[in-house]
Amino acid sequence: MDVTVSEASEEDAPLIADLTRKAWEDRCPPTSHGHFDTADRVLTDLHEGGAFILWVDDKPAGSIRWAPTDEDDGIWKIRRLGVLPEYAGQNLSQYLIEACINRARLSDIAEMRLFLPPWLEPQTRFYEAYGFEHAPEIEFTLRNPLEPPPIMMRKNLEY
Repeated sequence: MDVTVSEASEEDAPLIADLTRKAWEDRCPPTSHGHFDTADRVLTDLHEGGAFILWVDDKPAGSIRWAPTDEDDGIWKIRRLGVLPEYAGQNLSQYLIEACINRARLSDIAEMRLFLPPWLEPQTRFYEAYGFEHAPEIEFTLRNPLEPPPIMMRKNLEY
């Protein structure tokens, strides 16, 4: 299996939106925003931050996005990490999170943040392995009011 990660361009917006919708299908409640992802939403994320695409044997298999928080350009929020169901269980998400962490370090970002909906609570162990810590004091302002509050996590990149 040949696994690569590439940085996304504006032309990749429709692909990333499609990957997100397919990765979330049958895995997240129907109210989750990822089910309604669009190329326009992805373009906004690309303009504000960026994205990576995961490729397995030259086929798109997943994606991750990041953007600065509204409060601080030195803090990035990770958005929409997802791998297609046919690639689940193969530890491929690690390539996306590692690429995002490396990009943040190269960009002198002080902190990374993410939120997990409660139904993804088991995934906290995955992020903890990369140095993310629970951060209940952080309020996620853009959360879906139809869903319970998310689990907030952060990773300090300053040494």
